[in-house]
Amino acid sequence: MLPERLRAKLEAILAQLPQVEAQLAEPAVLSDPQALQRLGKQHAELSELKALYDQYRQAVARVQQAEELLETSDDPDLRLLAQEEFEEASKQREALARELVARLLPRDPNDERNVIIEIRPGTGGEEAALFAADLFRMYTRYAERRGWKYEILDAEPSDLGGYKHVVFSVQGKGAYSQLKHESGVHRVQRIPITESGGRIHTSTATVAVLPEAEEVDVQLNPDDLEIETFRASGPGGQHMQKNETAVRITHKPTGITVSCQDERSQLQNRERALRLLRARLYEMERERQRQERDQLRRSQIGTGERSEKIRTYNFPDRRVTDHRIGLTLHNLDEILDGDLQPFIDALTAEEQARALQQMELSEV
Repeated sequence: MLPERLRAKLEAILAQLPQVEAQLAEPAVLSDPQALQRLGKQHAELSELKALYDQYRQAVARVQQAEELLETSDDPDLRLLAQEEFEEASKQREALARELVARLLPRDPNDERNVIIEIRPGTGGEEAALFAADLFRMYTRYAERRGWKYEILDAEPSDLGGYKHVVFSVQGKGAYSQLKHESGVHRVQRIPITESGGRIHTSTATVAVLPEAEEVDVQLNPDDLEIETFRASGPGGQHMQKNETAVRITHKPTGITVSCQDERSQLQNRERALRLLRARLYEMERERQRQERDQLRRSQIGTGERSEKIRTYNFPDRRVTDHRIGLTLHNLDEILDGDLQPFIDALTAEEQARALQQMELSEV
């Protein structure tokens, strides 16, 4: 059920719909493309919210009618139908209530952005590098399940087929909203392929999820950039060894250095490196603002120590545990194949619950 305070807030928001409709009919608005676009977007959002609220109220009415039948009817068949209707309508009511609450909570302005994900081995040597490759595949398979695109921006393979680091972008509607909780230390427990004694080892990899910045978000002064070119190494550039196609860019004011060598064109590598640099500078500014506002959100990644884990992938027991919300699932193979949605939904729900609590406290 929607809390009374939120229901009142929702109805106050929906009271704006007739005003917006009236404004859209004004000649001055019709002749102003920017105003027409702004009000058109607001009208679409309010109309969608109203449709959801109407569905919610219908579900509430169905629950009440079923309850009345259960209380008053002596007919076993009718009571059975009423019980089925009560259970179905209750599920629909709660699902719509959760969606309405999510619409009312303050939104992260970056939720609709594309993301850049960085995966680096932590504790565990070559086994950690192999685990980094497993996580890379998990996220790219998740992107494929969502119909999103991805591209590798920078990568350095390890000797046994893992990654010393891999940086890639994911492009899709709401990518950041779905993947932002993946930031942190991921831990794996399994028998490494390099282990002859059959002992279980614990290794880690760190994941950082950055909202991809647009050029308008981060203005780069050419004088602040030190750009170097060098010959690409590894499979990504072996056909261009005679030319310096790889690019390294250093942002002199911050000391941030990025590089890209996966493309065979120096221009393409330069553009990818600039995208990565913008994302890191954008995240640095967001972190500074978070600290100024004294928010309690942790920074993107820890040191890679085992004790800082956010999630554990246990191969002997075929289970995965997210330690932030205490959720354990016993389908490790499916999760590593990209079936991440149960974790993402649970983490999103927990984030919304915290935001709701903060909103209620601020209104007291």
